[in-house]
Amino acid sequence: MFVHCCHCSWCQRETGSAFVINALIEASRVQILEGRPVEVPVPSASGKGQRISRCPACQVALWSVYPGAGPAIRFVRVGTLDDPGALPPDIHIFTAGKLPWVSLPEGVPAVPEYYSARKYWPAASRARFAAARGPESA
Repeated sequence: MFVHCCHCSWCQRETGSAFVINALIEASRVQILEGRPVEVPVPSASGKGQRISRCPACQVALWSVYPGAGPAIRFVRVGTLDDPGALPPDIHIFTAGKLPWVSLPEGVPAVPEYYSARKYWPAASRARFAAARGPESA
């Protein structure tokens, strides 16, 4: 639906990197090819926490579920996909925490904190999000 590049200090700490790139996708569209991911509750800056699903063999983080989006939406780690280059960020978020040596590309929205999906998401993506979450999200 949409791809975030998050520069917050929490994502930096969790990934051991300067940022994380997450593709938001409906849980119903995620196929598990082998094994059963291990779900790990992890604190977050919001205080609401998140659930990170990890590969049972190598413990790599595959996706997160956040209370704000709900269990029908997964924040899939783009680097775990077969072709991560096919999903460049649609937006850079929490750039207030961006490391000073990271350069952001021109032409891609960047916001200091979080943002309004209504302002940045295409209508089709907003419709998919609403459909995945069901009537309670309207």
